[in-house]
Amino acid sequence: MTSDVKKILIVGAGCIGTQVAALCALRGFETSVLDTVQSQLSLSKDNIAAIFDNIIARKEISQDMAAAANSRLTFFDNMELAATNVDVVIESVPESLDLKKEVFSDLNRYCKRETIFTTNTSDLPPSLIAPALQRPEQFAAFHFHAPLLGADVVDIMPHPGTAPEVIILLRKLANDLEQTIIELNTERPGYLFNNMLNALNRAALELAIDNVAPPETIDKAWTKIMHTPIGPFGILDKVGLDTAHRIAQMGAEHFQDSALWRIVDFLGGYVGRGHLGVKTGQGFYSYNS
Repeated sequence: MTSDVKKILIVGAGCIGTQVAALCALRGFETSVLDTVQSQLSLSKDNIAAIFDNIIARKEISQDMAAAANSRLTFFDNMELAATNVDVVIESVPESLDLKKEVFSDLNRYCKRETIFTTNTSDLPPSLIAPALQRPEQFAAFHFHAPLLGADVVDIMPHPGTAPEVIILLRKLANDLEQTIIELNTERPGYLFNNMLNALNRAALELAIDNVAPPETIDKAWTKIMHTPIGPFGILDKVGLDTAHRIAQMGAEHFQDSALWRIVDFLGGYVGRGHLGVKTGQGFYSYNS
């Protein structure tokens, strides 16, 4: 098991995977980014450039630091090449258990014996993913909260079979990445923050579904009393209504929760119209320029 992390592989070049890749490269790690979709890799490169430009403008890094970070980034659409000699894998593919298990089963074949495997899953228990690896003791959840965009927090969560030395290594890596560590003693889907946030969002959605008040009024009740810039529906728009819909559906199926099925149907109406929130310019609110 490696004790000195030099090379990190990010699997999945979406929004969070891209930010994690930028963070790792900026903090001095050789960083590979893997995605099977070439257009997503191109978008990831563009987004990393925009991230660096933004934090240069905020005078948090220099042009030279950004250039050095870019030199440490490599992009792949071939897993065997991407996985060569990596010390830590950070998986950040969409929230599908079958997809994540397939990814880790494939990585298991290509990564060296000492590689540590982590998942950036938001809501899936890592114990459901671990059986896809022949070395589940080298696996844990390592969950980022929008690094480089103002939330420098990472959750570290073991599953029952995680080796203690893996948690020690991940603590050191999180410190090297300059992240605030939120460590869980035991496995809990949704970690700490997401459990609290999901309870808030569920209550807000149920109020809207029952026509107690429209989303704008529910948000106003929260923002005015709690002195926050956005309320639960604004948060859902930022998360993405497709993501919220998928998470609600997984919960409804797993727990056979009729109240969650109402939320699935409600969010499904927005998703079906392509109103996914901030990323499409329309969700509960309009974001058109």
